[in-house]
Amino acid sequence: MNCTSEYDFTIIVPVYNERENIARLEEAFRSYLPGASRRTCVLFIDDGSTDDSLALLQQACGRNRDFHYLAFECNAGLSAAIKAGIDHAESPLVGYIDADLQTTPEDFERLLPLAADHQLVTGVRAERKDTPFKRFQSRIANSFRRMMTHDGATDTGCPLKVMQIGAAQRIPFFKGMHRFLPALILLQEGASYKEVPVRHFPRTAGVSKFHLWNRLVSPLADCFAYRWMRKRTINYRVKQNDL
Repeated sequence: MNCTSEYDFTIIVPVYNERENIARLEEAFRSYLPGASRRTCVLFIDDGSTDDSLALLQQACGRNRDFHYLAFECNAGLSAAIKAGIDHAESPLVGYIDADLQTTPEDFERLLPLAADHQLVTGVRAERKDTPFKRFQSRIANSFRRMMTHDGATDTGCPLKVMQIGAAQRIPFFKGMHRFLPALILLQEGASYKEVPVRHFPRTAGVSKFHLWNRLVSPLADCFAYRWMRKRTINYRVKQNDL
């Protein structure tokens, strides 16, 4: 039996060469889980790390009964890691947070109360602690994405989200899809999302995996893929069956 079915909420944590942050991740989740409002487990997705992140994750999972992991054979990217977590989760709710801990698990408590009414609840970094250049890139990318998708979302790059598992598993996944979760949720008939301000912290360990190309240029190209997909999305409702 998939052990995530025993929980109300599964937190997906993609990890790629984050050895300096594994101990901090373990400490943060050990602090959060006992007082969480839902019975919660953590599912680490090692995205083909070339350092010793996987070994450290395996040790952390061995010490903590609510920690679990998946390991890719090779690096597949952030969207693939999130998709793998969603594909393997069997709890009613699934969440996502980055391994750099620029957001905190404690702020899931700001999102979870709204998850019954919205298929996606996403954080918005109220006071970003990134460099001015990174904030400038994000503003440009977000403005273009809103113009192309009309999703109204203000901060799709915020790495703190909660989704209803059924809606999450119906999302059409593609490389770069993690930047379009509000727009992709809205493709589902009757679906909605909600934005909630969350705290943001500077990165204190490890190295960012994002640069000009994958923060700005690639997302602009992905907008056209989304526009193509939006016109071809299929929605249906089953009236009855005898399965």
